[in-house]
Amino acid sequence: MTTPPTPAQDLLFDDIRVVLDGADGTLIVSGEKIPTVALVRATNADVDDHIPIGTRSARQLSLTVDGQTARITPAPGRLLRRSYRVDVECAGVRYRLTPNSIDGSKLLKGGRAIAELSSSGDGHVLADWPEDSNVLPQDAAVGYALAAAFGTGAQPFWMTAIEAVSAALMP
Repeated sequence: MTTPPTPAQDLLFDDIRVVLDGADGTLIVSGEKIPTVALVRATNADVDDHIPIGTRSARQLSLTVDGQTARITPAPGRLLRRSYRVDVECAGVRYRLTPNSIDGSKLLKGGRAIAELSSSGDGHVLADWPEDSNVLPQDAAVGYALAAAFGTGAQPFWMTAIEAVSAALMP
């Protein structure tokens, strides 16, 4: 199901449109002040309904930023928070989206945090850009795309472990 375009009123980049179609495996992020980002899932990919774009397999995803191919490498998303990270290399810049709370993730550029993002996987993204982060249009476009495509946040390991033990003890 395609989410209707969800405009975000970004404090630095004005209107940013996010169009996520999880069923077809497409995501388009665009705006007047940012480059267009397209993330497309392969048509033959196994689809996981818990992932907005449908997969965490790098082989099943293609990413372009302003028409240029970028490399995307999602981690498998298992028990530990860091296993939900997503790495992108675009025009010589390395980005990482990694959970830092139950609901939110931080966007790193070259290893330095430049934003806090949140998205529940429905195409709506909220971004908080620190004043000293010197965010560029490409940074914002990639951040919105990753947050929308994979969602943000993850439980800490201890919480996951407690849930697993509880489920094992329940009759």
